Amino acid sequence: MDSLTFLQSAAKAKARPIYVLHGEEHFLKRRVLAALRALVLGPEDDGFGLTTRDGDKASWAEIHDELETLPFLSTRRLVVVDRADPFVTRERPRLEKYVAEPSKTGVLVLDVQSWPANTKLAKQLPETATLVCKAPTTQKLPEWCVAWCAAQHGKPLSVPAARLLVDLVGADMGLLDQEMAKLAIYAGGNSRIDTSDVDQLVGQSRTENTWKIFDLIGGGQTGAALTLLDRLLDQGEEPLRLLGAFSMQLRRLAQAARLYSQGQSLPDALERAGVPPFGRRNAEQQVRHLGRRRLDLIYDWLLETDLGLKGSSQLPPRTLLERLVVQLARKR
Repeated sequence: MDSLTFLQSAAKAKARPIYVLHGEEHFLKRRVLAALRALVLGPEDDGFGLTTRDGDKASWAEIHDELETLPFLSTRRLVVVDRADPFVTRERPRLEKYVAEPSKTGVLVLDVQSWPANTKLAKQLPETATLVCKAPTTQKLPEWCVAWCAAQHGKPLSVPAARLLVDLVGADMGLLDQEMAKLAIYAGGNSRIDTSDVDQLVGQSRTENTWKIFDLIGGGQTGAALTLLDRLLDQGEEPLRLLGAFSMQLRRLAQAARLYSQGQSLPDALERAGVPPFGRRNAEQQVRHLGRRRLDLIYDWLLETDLGLKGSSQLPPRTLLERLVVQLARKR
């Protein structure tokens, strides 16, 4: 079951004896765990019914004992095995037996990265017990932002504002949630959050810094661009947020280049691509600096960097962003 679907109906669900949370979106895992805690332990949960163990160190004996031992002043216990992949590998035969005859008082949660559907253990569990914690695609994230902001923060978010927010912040759902919380307060008595609110609160300083970096890129000043990038990271800027801001400008440049190749003048192409008037002169220089070959590779580079920042690469986030800047800034 998709975790977002579970979260919509968690308050009315019936607790199962075992749940598996799998996927790489930690924000969704935190929300699902909070929902399971409320479901299993109730609104008056005082923490005595919750046990969390690390999958690297947990043994089946201690986990089983926790599941079978009632907490003080509670009717059920919730036992969470965090980073449970090694635990599942070690204890698979015992888990298979446990699923067939689970505890009547304990609820087991396995938080894993990988959960192959073709294993005997996976096939034993119903769909409602296997919760997929995976972020929506980038194309669907604005739609999620609109629904989430209204439901969780009590303020409607316009679709254009949601698109701009995703462009600026990136695809990290936790960061998006934090910005929506701030935007709901910032919008105050306004009936909804619009693009002007997002631009003012989220985008202004980030856009300014992004333009500075791209001005340096357009001039082929690789060293200066890297120095500014490092300063922003040292000041606490999140790598995914910076990539989101980079992505917005790079997509505009790539779109303008396509329109230009189709016969439009470069100023008109930049206008249609959404480059603001104050930035068009420098954007022309950036398009000419990058050239058609690099502009054709923009989407591949952005995807590679985005996946790397989310864990597919062993390189540090700073190195991944520096590599992208070097690819863009070096002279042809």
